[in-house]
Amino acid sequence: MSISFVRIDDRVIHGQLVTRWAKELPCDGIVAIDDAVAADPLLSSVMKGAVSDTKVWLFDTATAIAKLPKIIASEKRYFVIGKSPLTLQRIEQAGISLQNSNGKINVGPMSARANTTTIGPNQSVTVDEAAAFEWLSQQGHTIEFRLVPDAGFYRWQDARQKLK
Repeated sequence: MSISFVRIDDRVIHGQLVTRWAKELPCDGIVAIDDAVAADPLLSSVMKGAVSDTKVWLFDTATAIAKLPKIIASEKRYFVIGKSPLTLQRIEQAGISLQNSNGKINVGPMSARANTTTIGPNQSVTVDEAAAFEWLSQQGHTIEFRLVPDAGFYRWQDARQKLK
């Protein structure tokens, strides 16, 4: 399977991803998916520049849906990073499985914003994001909220209790 890691992180690509996660898990390339970041040439350049020795693709959701099947079919191992669970839900609803070898979706920072509920340290969700997490969970993904590989974590099943 060519997807070695799936992550949701509102920073998309950053030093922690490169220095911590890419050292723990096999990674030949990073596929980052976010419509706003992909549309901003300066931000795209900064994100790609954060990774020096690994190939990075930054796609909007429609482009990711078109290109992911070929990427997944390759023998290389890729990280797939989305800024929001809504993005990953759209990709899976388009018929593209984001299952990886451990069946997990890792969730990093999701900063507090308007109309969010805090469910953990540096992790807040909107009603729509919570629904997307629930949908992804029902598709067989284990959703783990863990900022770095050696940190403690909690699962979506525990986090959703804070929304009631």
